[in-house]
Amino acid sequence: MVKCIIFDCDGVLVDTEKIGNGILLAMAQEHGFEMELEDAYRHFNGRNLKDCFRHIEEAINQKLPETFEAEYRTKSFKAFKTQVKPMEGVVDFIEKLKIPFCVASSGPEEKIRLNLEVAGLLDKFENKIFSSYQIGSWKPEPGIFLHAAQEMGFDVKDCIVLEDSKAGVKAGVSGGFKVFGFANGFNNEDLEEEGAELFSSYEELRKKLDLY
Repeated sequence: MVKCIIFDCDGVLVDTEKIGNGILLAMAQEHGFEMELEDAYRHFNGRNLKDCFRHIEEAINQKLPETFEAEYRTKSFKAFKTQVKPMEGVVDFIEKLKIPFCVASSGPEEKIRLNLEVAGLLDKFENKIFSSYQIGSWKPEPGIFLHAAQEMGFDVKDCIVLEDSKAGVKAGVSGGFKVFGFANGFNNEDLEEEGAELFSSYEELRKKLDLY
């Protein structure tokens, strides 16, 4: 019996992955980096931003400018403020939940809050927002999910994790959680390989969990 749901944020609660990856690729291209958007989903989603930058630097064999991160955050925050939407079906799913839930993300709390606010979800997650930056542990390490479960007052076995990235599924599984992977067409094989049970809509997940 599921007693608590731990949501990832980007790509699970809010539709941000296309925005963020698009900006990152466009900026990286100026420094000679080439990658298809589909590959960016696979390599970058769910990872600490500095890991993404390291991947780019290794590919182009040079350091990115010191201003790169600040510029990326400025551009992405500006885009998120106008373009972020909730994932289809998630608002109805959350509103009908009768068990506790929270969000646990690798992103800074400021970014999580901004995305939830623009998507109209912030009020549902007040005091239930957990960021890797609060504990200094990023996916694929399990720390953020273990921290979220502890703060919510539940054992790992009583929680499920909802993820859309390879790094996130790896984090959940290594922490001992049952992980459901939100399949988007790009990530299906990766999520299954890491041990997630796939779902492609919140209606499908509701039926799988028999929550209400």
